[in-house]
Amino acid sequence: MNSSTLPTIKFLQQPTSAAWVEQALANLDIILLDHSHCERKAAGVALNLMFRYPSNAKLVRTLTAIAQEELQHFEQVNQILERRNIPLAPLAAPPYGAGLAKQIRRDEPDRLLDALLVSGLIEARSHERLGLLGAHCPEPDLARFYRSLMVSEARHYGAYWTLADAYFERSALTQRLEELAQVESDLLATLHPQPRIHS
Repeated sequence: MNSSTLPTIKFLQQPTSAAWVEQALANLDIILLDHSHCERKAAGVALNLMFRYPSNAKLVRTLTAIAQEELQHFEQVNQILERRNIPLAPLAAPPYGAGLAKQIRRDEPDRLLDALLVSGLIEARSHERLGLLGAHCPEPDLARFYRSLMVSEARHYGAYWTLADAYFERSALTQRLEELAQVESDLLATLHPQPRIHS
């Protein structure tokens, strides 16, 4: 398998490298533990946006559903960890999330636009990488689990895009998405030495 054979996901400028797939498959227990952290953080992001923008009815309604689903996935991953006797534990975060968070501008309305687009890019990358795990994981039950999450992740990144499109002009939206997508790809250009979902 090489990177040229990996599928390209909408909004992502570069596909995940084959090296990440190999690293992840060689460290499935760590990837599962990190996946638990990712689902918890994703729920937290949705909740934080709801608290910051409580008068945006469409945003609140959409993100309520996303937060609930992310917490369901969090519980599902934690059940798998328990079956594999992997205790919940902290993990050092890769530079990916912090690197994207730095791109979020501080002043409104730019802050909302960037927050929605960054969240959408992270969900798009999660969709891609869980799909790769579903396609290549040697453990049938675990592969099936990852494939089952793909639809949700695709729906989530689509929801963040739809929210951004509802609140902002399409031209400004697409220009900023291109800029952020380039940063997102640059952050993953060098494989992080510690296996993570977003390494």
